[in-house]
Amino acid sequence: MKPHRSPKKISLNWIPFICLSFFTLGILFSNRLWVPPESNGQLLSQRRREQELQIVSGDCDTKKTPGQDNDVMGEVLKTHEAIQPYRSLDKSVAMLEMQLAASSNSQEMDNGEASKVVSTLTRDRPPRKKVFMVIGINTAFSSRRRRDSVRETWMPQGEKLIQLEREKGIVIRFMIGHSATSNSILDRAIDSEEAQHKDFFRLEHVEGYHELSAKTKIFFSTAVAKWDAEFYVKVDDDVHVNLGMLATTLGRHRSKPRVYIGCMKSGPVLSSKNVKYHEPEYWKFGEEGNKYFRHATGQIYAISKELATYISINQPILHKYANEDVSLGAWFIGLEVEHIDDRNMCCGTPPDCEWKAQAGNVCVASFDWSCSGICKSVEKLKTVHERCGEGDDAVWNTSL
Repeated sequence: MKPHRSPKKISLNWIPFICLSFFTLGILFSNRLWVPPESNGQLLSQRRREQELQIVSGDCDTKKTPGQDNDVMGEVLKTHEAIQPYRSLDKSVAMLEMQLAASSNSQEMDNGEASKVVSTLTRDRPPRKKVFMVIGINTAFSSRRRRDSVRETWMPQGEKLIQLEREKGIVIRFMIGHSATSNSILDRAIDSEEAQHKDFFRLEHVEGYHELSAKTKIFFSTAVAKWDAEFYVKVDDDVHVNLGMLATTLGRHRSKPRVYIGCMKSGPVLSSKNVKYHEPEYWKFGEEGNKYFRHATGQIYAISKELATYISINQPILHKYANEDVSLGAWFIGLEVEHIDDRNMCCGTPPDCEWKAQAGNVCVASFDWSCSGICKSVEKLKTVHERCGEGDDAVWNTSL
């Protein structure tokens, strides 16, 4: 058996050397792995910037292909082209509003600005005659007997018609257009009637029942170009009118710049195609069963010069509804217009207008609501004139 060997002991002289060696190795190892706090913060900032650059570069990498870019540009161009007409319309409306504003002070400026506006429309025409009011009696080719009944009652004839215009500034004409066929038998019949009575106002308009809104626009535009009137009146040829009372009524409003005078109403918007006053654009007025905005009934109404001038200037862009009276009300709905509801302009036929006349409240106009005029006006107009008329001398004694 071998004797047990005890482990070798390290000499005390080596201990300082070994400690120094381990200390040196620790310093070298620490320099490689440990980073000061300031350097660590800089490293984080650098890494954050690198991540942001990666995000941005990623967005750049997701751009649309050239073909997609062309599609987008095409849509932009289409949109631009689509809105161009509206921009042009906005400019036109703005210009027209300025022209209307220029004419609104016509009475204070002796009608100077309004005359300038109208003169642009009538530069090549004779000077307009200044009058108090122009009355256009709406009539049709088939209404010769109605016209004769009007001539026999409330409308002066011959020299008296000329005298009324010269002394009182009241112009009265039957307004009518032409037929769809040039120089037709209908047009020649009107030519013959005009040669006899000289009381027509011919319009550049093709006659037709469903064209009354267009005819109204043309009447006001043509009348403004021919006469410089304070008021323009439209009346149907089956309505009785007291001229003196009409002149007196309008005279009370002559200091107002924009007035719309008549019997105001707001009837239902009729969506059914089987009724007389069907409105094809009923959907524009809201839900079915809604009513129209306030407007004057179409049998008779009057507008001031500024409003007639407005129609003349804006004629190409004024929308026409199925019913003429609705169309006129729509043209004024967005303007500063005073609506004057005068019930004396829509009296009934005898005994209604007769009782009022006996009480000293003579009516401006009389007709039957059930007929939108005097029922059987050819036969009844003379009776209405005798029982509800103001007297033939009333208009001559009216102070304007």
